[in-house]
Amino acid sequence: MPKTATKEKKETKAKTSTKKSAEKEGKALVIVESPAKSKTIKKILGDNYTIEASFGHIRDFPKNVLGFDVAKNFEPTFVVIPEKKKVVDKLNEIAKKCAKVYLASDPDREGEAIAWHVRQVLKVDDDKIQRIEFNEITPKAVKYAVEHPREIDIDRVKAQQTRQILDRLVGYKISPVLWEKLRNNHLSAGRVQSVALRMICEREDEIEAFKPVEYWTISAELQKEKATFEAELQKYLDKKIELKNEEDSNKVVEYLNDKSTEFVVDKISKRETTRKPSPPFITSTLQREASSKLGYGVAKTMQIAQKLYEGIELGSDGAVGLITYMRTDSVRISDDAQVAAKEFIVENYGEKYYPEKPNDYVKAGKKNVQDAHEAIRPSYPSRTPQSIKSYLTSEQYRLYKLIWDRFMSSQMQNASIANTSIDIKAGDYTFKAGTSSIIFDGFLKLYSEEDDDAKKSIPEMKKGDVLKRNKINPKQHFTQPPPRYSEASLVKALEEHGIGRPSTYAPIITKIQTKGYVEKIEKALAPTLLGRTVSKQLVEHFKDVMDYDFTAGMENKLDEIADKKAKSEKVLKDFYDPFVKIVADAKQNMERINIESDIKCPNCGKPMVVRTSRFGSQFLGCSGYPECKTMMPLNATQESAQQEPEVCEEKCEKCGSDMIFKVGPYGKYMECTNADCKNRKRVVISTGVKCPKCGGEIVQRKSKYGKIFYGCNKYPDCDFVLWNEPTGDVCPDCGSLLVKKVLKKGTFIECSSKTCKYSKELENV
Repeated sequence: MPKTATKEKKETKAKTSTKKSAEKEGKALVIVESPAKSKTIKKILGDNYTIEASFGHIRDFPKNVLGFDVAKNFEPTFVVIPEKKKVVDKLNEIAKKCAKVYLASDPDREGEAIAWHVRQVLKVDDDKIQRIEFNEITPKAVKYAVEHPREIDIDRVKAQQTRQILDRLVGYKISPVLWEKLRNNHLSAGRVQSVALRMICEREDEIEAFKPVEYWTISAELQKEKATFEAELQKYLDKKIELKNEEDSNKVVEYLNDKSTEFVVDKISKRETTRKPSPPFITSTLQREASSKLGYGVAKTMQIAQKLYEGIELGSDGAVGLITYMRTDSVRISDDAQVAAKEFIVENYGEKYYPEKPNDYVKAGKKNVQDAHEAIRPSYPSRTPQSIKSYLTSEQYRLYKLIWDRFMSSQMQNASIANTSIDIKAGDYTFKAGTSSIIFDGFLKLYSEEDDDAKKSIPEMKKGDVLKRNKINPKQHFTQPPPRYSEASLVKALEEHGIGRPSTYAPIITKIQTKGYVEKIEKALAPTLLGRTVSKQLVEHFKDVMDYDFTAGMENKLDEIADKKAKSEKVLKDFYDPFVKIVADAKQNMERINIESDIKCPNCGKPMVVRTSRFGSQFLGCSGYPECKTMMPLNATQESAQQEPEVCEEKCEKCGSDMIFKVGPYGKYMECTNADCKNRKRVVISTGVKCPKCGGEIVQRKSKYGKIFYGCNKYPDCDFVLWNEPTGDVCPDCGSLLVKKVLKKGTFIECSSKTCKYSKELENV
């Protein structure tokens, strides 16, 4: 066990000190957002503190109305969320019996607003209620917070309420216009999500408009003694060469293959470079790196990080908060964390792996707009990922390791890299070969952002060496369009434009997908026909709201409200007055349209249009409805629509006629060919695995939102379900069914039980 583990034991003294403080004043109530935090904080504060959760927001605007009075400076009206009435009653009952009430919601603007709402519903004296916040759930941080309570920061609350009002305005004023003009009452607009949709649609426009340009490259396979290596053609007469077509390439290849052309080493350059470690994670960089290295979506990353922050049961140690708050724009690191990191690095890697001065990234980081005061880091650097692996799920372990490695490497010494570059003359042409090697690994011992293989080695050479030409390799290329956004690259683009904040990235990306505006194709975000139509109408008729700079500017104004540099009422009025005029103009001038696809109905020839089911899922339906009821998936093509239907082996059980396969909005189904018989039935895909609950058969099913899952064929009598395909085998550890899970790093066989951590790579099973 590393020596720095003793630091954690010292921290537990905080519990005793805090307990004595509470005994003097009587029992105290600490109200957190999530019940998952309760165990962790209870362990720290002891029995003199009651820990209760508000379960997130307890109040909101009333449903189906704006919820604020424009004539009274946008004064908001909030009501207790119906499902939270019992929570409010319970909090009031406990608060009346306690000497103190500490509001301990998250350390950001949304958390501040939640604390304010809780204070409004508590029927106790205001002087009993105080706000505390901590960036990590450790004894030292929680103790310090309790000993240094403060009043609720009303400016932070105002900033959050202003965001809510702006979002409500955009949603409640623009969405009805879309319902009417696009004939679809499932549509919605959002102040930030609509701008994100615009970015995705504009990228798709770029891809479709892109015209590839041909170009050629030439490499040479060369040999020095017995060693072979490749060099790339770079210059002609010491100027950068461009080969635009095969004719250009063939002329050069002919010259290079001529026996009189010698390949001679002309110049050797060697230099040592320093590679610096990256700063510890902030929200956006964690989301991007988790996507790149682990294959996790933005929402999934934040869900896992939330659990690590709130606390994980670590055996006899109980619930322990493993990372600092995960919604942050700050790269700052506390002095205590730097000291703990130094101790660990020196003890476990040696003094040469720690820099002369601690690495400081604050100057490189941008303004800390989320008010979470530190970067994302392990709460206890001494708790290595391997030391707690047995207590974590595989996903928790991988994300914690990513965070731990990134933080610890950020505190380590720079790496030293030796780079060798060689210019090789072939008559009038210059080739270049190069390689690099690590002199001192430094932080690379723990963490590297680069996944590419190291450059291949080249033999030792000196100027004037004549190299043997083995082969000249010309290769045709075409310029490529910009790629579609992935979730990670969209987060990066939003951050670069100043659109949204750490707490909003995941909800934005989730919303545009659940609304059917965007779909994932091979992990890339592609706009649907519905999404492109909605975005086009919004950009045309609501230019300011959809403008990148305008949206980013509004985020800055919210920051100014929180920093006491702007007034909420003025920001709202400046937005509202021109906005309502734009909405009125759109109501009058936006045309009513059907969202037509390029596909013609295979049965009647009329255009297929985008329709929405009662559950909100999108599909193509014939514009001749109700006379023609043809349906097909949203991603159908004209070719697939015109294919002859496949006849089933199964006959209709109602009339005995042939059944044919069709594909509708919910997938493949069977339909009777008899026009007088309207019998339809879904196609059941069996896994061949028996249900462990009732003995039925587990079949593939699809949720109303289109997600594939596996459930018993005796539903609703049996409710057994799995989210991953069962293998038919049982877990050797607990006897539950094993399932197959496909991840970026490979395919794994895992136990379906949530309490069992059995997992193996497929090839090892």
